[in-house]
This record gives sequence, C-alpha cells and structure tokens, in this order.
Amino acid sequence: MKPISTFNVHPSIPEPLKRLPELVYNIHWAWDYESLGLFQRMEPDIWEESGHNQVQMLGRISQERLNELAQDRGFLAQYQRVMTNHDGYLDRARSAWYPTTYGLEERAQIAYFSLEFGLTESIRNYSGGLGILAGDHLKASSDLNIPLVAVGLLYQQGYFRQYLNADGWQQELYPANDFYTMPIRLMKDPHGEPMRVAVSLPGRDVYAQIWHVKVGRINLYLLDTNIPENTDREDQNLTDQLYGGDVEMRIKQEILLGIGGLRALQVLGIDPTVCHMNEGHSAFLGLERIRGLMKQVGANFEEAWAMTSPSNIFTTHTPVPAGNDYFAPDLIEKYFGTYRDELGLTRDGFLALGRTNPSDPNEHFCMTILALRMSAFANGVSKLHGEVARSMWTGVYPGIPLKEVPIGAITNGVHNLSWISSEMAQLYDRYLGLAWRDDPTDAETWRRALNIPDEELWRTHERRRQRLVNFARRRLVRQLENRGATPSQVEAGRQVLDPEVLTIGFARRFATYKRATLLLSDKERLLRILNGPRPVQFVFAGKAHPHDVAGKDFIRQLVHFATDANCRHRMVFLEDYDMVIGRYMTQGVDVWLNTPRRPLEASGTSGMKASLNGVLNMSVLDGWWDEAYTPEVGWAIGNGEVYKDTELQDYIESSAIYDLLEHDLIPTFYDRSVDDVPREWTARMKSCIATLNPAFSMARTVKDYTESFYQPALEQHRALAADQYHAGREVAQWLGNLKNHWNTLAIGDIVANGNDTEFKVGDTMHVVVEVFLGEITPADVAVQLFEGVLDAESVISDGQPHRMMRVDDGARGKGWHQFRVDVPCLVTGRHGYTVRVVPHYKGWENTLRFGLIRWAQV
Repeated sequence: MKPISTFNVHPSIPEPLKRLPELVYNIHWAWDYESLGLFQRMEPDIWEESGHNQVQMLGRISQERLNELAQDRGFLAQYQRVMTNHDGYLDRARSAWYPTTYGLEERAQIAYFSLEFGLTESIRNYSGGLGILAGDHLKASSDLNIPLVAVGLLYQQGYFRQYLNADGWQQELYPANDFYTMPIRLMKDPHGEPMRVAVSLPGRDVYAQIWHVKVGRINLYLLDTNIPENTDREDQNLTDQLYGGDVEMRIKQEILLGIGGLRALQVLGIDPTVCHMNEGHSAFLGLERIRGLMKQVGANFEEAWAMTSPSNIFTTHTPVPAGNDYFAPDLIEKYFGTYRDELGLTRDGFLALGRTNPSDPNEHFCMTILALRMSAFANGVSKLHGEVARSMWTGVYPGIPLKEVPIGAITNGVHNLSWISSEMAQLYDRYLGLAWRDDPTDAETWRRALNIPDEELWRTHERRRQRLVNFARRRLVRQLENRGATPSQVEAGRQVLDPEVLTIGFARRFATYKRATLLLSDKERLLRILNGPRPVQFVFAGKAHPHDVAGKDFIRQLVHFATDANCRHRMVFLEDYDMVIGRYMTQGVDVWLNTPRRPLEASGTSGMKASLNGVLNMSVLDGWWDEAYTPEVGWAIGNGEVYKDTELQDYIESSAIYDLLEHDLIPTFYDRSVDDVPREWTARMKSCIATLNPAFSMARTVKDYTESFYQPALEQHRALAADQYHAGREVAQWLGNLKNHWNTLAIGDIVANGNDTEFKVGDTMHVVVEVFLGEITPADVAVQLFEGVLDAESVISDGQPHRMMRVDDGARGKGWHQFRVDVPCLVTGRHGYTVRVVPHYKGWENTLRFGLIRWAQV
C-alpha cells in the first residue's frame, strides 16, 4: 500500500551525549579504534546485528539504554575522549601535509570521480578492490588535508550479497539499502527541498538527488535516481545496482556519473579546478567540462579541449582489453546525438574521440580511450601495470615509442589505520612511537620495527590468528545453518581450523585469471601438506561476477575438494567477502597467497593490507609484488616469467607453490626456539613491516598524485584561466596552428661528425640536421636526436631524446632551419640514431599526448 505521506523518526539523544550524531555522520570513526570501541560498548549485540552501522544501531537501541549510558561515568569518559580526538583531528587541518607544503586552499580544487567507494561495511557502495582503493584515497586525502571533493553514485541495492547452495554454487541476493539508516545525509536547499541535478537521456531528462558522506575532512557526494520526479521506473532503477544490468544500463550510469556528477558539484556551488577519473567510467566528464567552457567563453571544441585537458587526470586499473567499457557506435549516437551538436562535432568526429583508429567506422567507442584523450595526466597503478598499460594503448599514440607512451605509474597503497589490527597498532605505538600514525611514509620511523622483541611480535600475531579462527567458525556455523545443514555438520563447523596451525589466506574476486584453484593442481600432494605432521590450513573468500560461470565453478571446486577429501577442518570458504572478512583475514593469517596469471594483476592491495599487519606474502611477481618482493619480506612464485602455454604455466607455478610450502614456509614456521617462537619467521615479519609499510601506504600514493599530477594540473589550469582564459586561448591557437601545418614539416639531411661511424667511449658525436618548419616557428617545436643501442633486429630498443638547438638558417632556403646537438659516447656497442620533431610550449611536459610527432624518413 502506497503511503499518502512520509516522515522520519530519529533517536532521542540524552543531553550528555548530544554530539553522538555528529560523530556518527562523519566516518572518521572508521579509522579510529577508540570510536569503534565506543559504539561497540553501547550495545554489542545490536552493533553486530546492524553490520557495524551506527545510525541503525542508534535507531534500535532502547531509550532506557541511552539514558543509562548518559549516566555511566566510564562510558562518558570514553565518549569525551573520542569527541576530543575527533575535534582535534578536524582542528589540525591547517597543520596537515598539504597546507604546510603548498598552502591552505579555502575550497575544494580537485574532484575525484569513481563508480564505487568502499569506506565502511555499513555503506555497501563497493564491489571490491577499485571501490576500496577509492575509499582509502579519500581517507588519506583527509589525513593530508588535500583540497579534494569526491563524486559517485548511490546504489539502492549495491553489489550483490553472496551465499553458496548445498553444491557449493554461488547464489546472489540483492537486499535493498535503507539510505535513511546509513551514515549519509540528503542534501537540501535553503527551502528544505532535496537538491537535484538533471541529465538528458533520449526523449527526457533524468533527475538525481544528492547524498552527502562526510569522510573526515573530505566531502563525498553520491547521486540517486530512485525518486518520484523520474516517472519512468527504468530511470528510477538507474542507480539500483553496481555493475548490474546490460550495456545500455552501463552507458546511462556513466553519463550520470561523469556529466551528472560534474553538474551536481555546480549545483552545490563547487567549481573544481582539477578532475581525477578513477577508471574510465566517468570519462564523459571531460566532454562536459568542454561544453561548459565553450558556453562560458565562446570557445570552439578544439579550443575548449586545449584549455580543459591540462587539468584532467585519468587512472586506469584494468590490464586486459575486456575489462574496459566499449559501446557500439549506434548506442553512442542514440545517447549523444543531441549532446554532440552542442559540442559542434559531427557523428564521426565524436566517435573518433573514443577510437584507436578514428577512421574505422566499425570500431566501438572505448571509455578508456576517451579518458586518455581528455587527460593530460594518465597512469597505471603499479610500475608493471604502467608498462602493460602503455603496451595496451600504444595505438592511441601512433609514432610514439612504447617507452614514451604518455601513461605513467603511481603504485597503489592502503590506508594504514583502516586496515591495521588494534593489537598491532598498539605494538607500533610502543616501539615506533606515534609518528607512524602522523606520517605513514617516514621510512626511518618504520625501521624501528626491527627493534620489536620477537616474543612480543609473535604473541601479538598469535592472538590475531586465534581471533580469525573464532570469527571463521562463527561465520561457517551461520552459513551451514542458513543452508539447512544437519546438527552434526553444524557442530563440525564449530571446530574447523586450528589456532596453532600455519594459516594461509586467499581472498579476492574470483576471476579466472586469479587462479584460485591453482592449489588443486595436485590434490594428493596438497592433502599431504594439509594433513602432514606440520599441517597447513587455508581460508578462502571471494565473489565471482554473477555472469562469470567459470569463476563460480572455481568456488564450487574448492568447496567440493574440502568436502570430498574430508579436509573441511583445514580448508574453509567464507561467504559474502566484504571489508569485515578482509580485515579479519589480512590481520590474522600467517601468509597471504596471490596467484594471478602475470601480468594481469594491476596492483593487488589486499597483499599490502596483510603486510601492514606483519603478514608475509607468497605471490606471483605481478602487480605491486613485482616491485615489493625481496627474500626478506616473503616469497615469490616463479621469477616473473610470462608463458604462452597457460597449462604449462599452471603446472610449473603450482609445483613452485608446493615446493615453497614443503621446503621453506612449513619448516620456517614450525622451527621454534625454546620459548616457542619461530625466530626466522619473526625476522621476516619485522623486515616486512619496516620495508613495505612506508612504501605502500596510501599516504605515499596520494602524495605522489599530488606532487606529480594534482599540483601541476592546478597550476596549469590557473595559468590558462587567468585574465578570462587569455593564456588558454593562446595555447589553443598555438596547438591549432601546429595541427594545421604539421603535415608540411620535413626533415632533411642529417650529418654526424662528417658521417663518421666509428667512435670510442669518451668521444663526442656532433649531429647537425636541417628541418623545414614553414609557418611553424622554431620556438613552437623541439627538434630531438633520438639515439640508443640497437637490438638484434637493428631497432633502437631503449632510445633517449636529446634536444637539438637551432644554430642557423637552413641552406635550402626560406622555412628551413639548422639544428645541432653534441652527444657524448658513454656505452660500447652498436648504436643508432634518428631525428624527430615534437611540439614544445613554454616548458610544458608531456606534449607527446597531442599525437603530433614527425620522424626522419629512413
């Protein structure tokens, strides 16, 4: 029955606790153990039943209990400490890293767009690594006081909840989120009406209301279309599910995120200077920025692109083509036919923005390519992934050597206080001091971890393993009861795992390339390892995409093996992998296992969360582990090989896992000193803590983004926007002139030391070239000698550009210029050189992104 009116009911908070709602609605509590302890203390059972949701808990706790707490001196003392810490965190904004390094910004300058955000288990707006990475990015930005605001969508059902049937086959549930019992608030205008934003879809406007999440010092705004103003149920369902629906649902969500998200900020009075696209889902924002500037200053598309792209940033997370969004040309025309007219683009001109080959009428429109074309800054999320991304998208930059494809790398990190166990945090406080909290990137502070007594470190870790075992038993019992298991099966669930046994964790998305079943390659050998005199046990968790049948079968295979081989006490699969399970596992296992097929793992932040807690990693050299691994901090599966024969690869790497377990991990774990401490193991734990934590902290990641991208983009935008975009128009005119005349460029004779071909180390090679520039001035280009060692195919394999200086007019007449450079000969071997011309503008870097390059003809 539909109501004729609605109303909201709020808890009646006693006066001594009147600031509780203020605390609840700022999820700074998510990385403050004292705050979490306060909520848990209020009503432990409701705390767990609510899924750690303070708003829901306050709505369910009795008024008598609230009144009782208001009279409890111990509780009030803890409440006052929490509020003092909370106020202190907010008050120290001016002394945080960004203001002390770059100066205080009075408003948000950087807008961070992501399709999902994983902030806390009580806001189920995430599916996995991408969203949790985005949530950690906001938390670290808050700690550093980056002038950043974030934008996403708010999902009525979020990502699916997972359970397994009796056969071990994944099933999906989609329970609805009640936004009014979550730590989020609806944005309202001065008249008390919900603030809304509109985007145009074929034949109608779709409206979204705006919800606010306070993340420490950072504001996150989420768009929700499930409102009566959208009379079509299909439009109301637009924000129903994360990664749900078909390709048409995806393009509508991405229009809402990119275009609607930017408009929402404007409705809120926020005009971002820099926009950061976390994955290609929000790439349409680049077009919306262009459209807005065209309208504001009367520019054309090319001019507005030249003025907005220098302040756009794009991070790609996907190392395989199938993981990127592609839309058919007719679908793009359906949703952007009118919009492209506002941009002054033809159908083919618009489609070219998302194509590797703009002239191919059959090529689909790719959001990653659009994001690359809209952005001056682009990066992968680990050093290896940067290499993979450059290789994947080299076709977008024809003529540019692979090494110079303008996609860099900023390795992901994790937010320390969100993922460290309370016990380990207290241990760090004692032996590292509080500096690790204030500056997680300080390597000298982390080196003090080497001084932690072995006994104390090991006993702390043993308590966390015991806690994981207890948690796993509770979860498994609940799973079995929900599945209708027999009483004997439920009782057996209460006894799974052994808190004294070497425990290995594997938890991630069950995509097939992550190879969760690699352990099952030799089942007999695995059984001997599980049940040997020095046993091993495994805890698994993870979700397969609802349409990924092969991934679901991987889960089924693991469950069946544990059942059929009668080793359920040594192998457990925990349903519905989320942030809670992730914390228990990364804090409580002894080893974190990762088995991707190299190089398909972009980063792999779960291993970083484990290392933060002193858990050792055993992984294929892929993603972050490729740059993090040394023998002192964990184990490598293989040596970084890439195989064409995947079956051979699986055999070799599964054998490597068994060998490592039998000959290294098991003896190292179980060989103990007289006080029952594994000395070599704890030495590796301490090396792991001291070495990896400062390098793979999200604070380091956000600092890298700020220094390499945010601040340069901010400065470029301000320079371009000065004096009503006068400088921006100059850049647009410069680039337009280059594009108009680029095809007239010619490279003439190249002479080196009178055509000498033999040099000695220490000699200098003098190279002179004549270049025809025509209507282009020498100041607008960089003429470069490109030289390096030749490979077996007589190709310059790792060339270096050397800027050549103009020395005279060319001998061939008007428009010709002579350039020269002196290059020292430093390395023996067979070398080669050529000459190229690239754009140059007032010290700007990364001009290769313009796609203009002219090479000397062979």
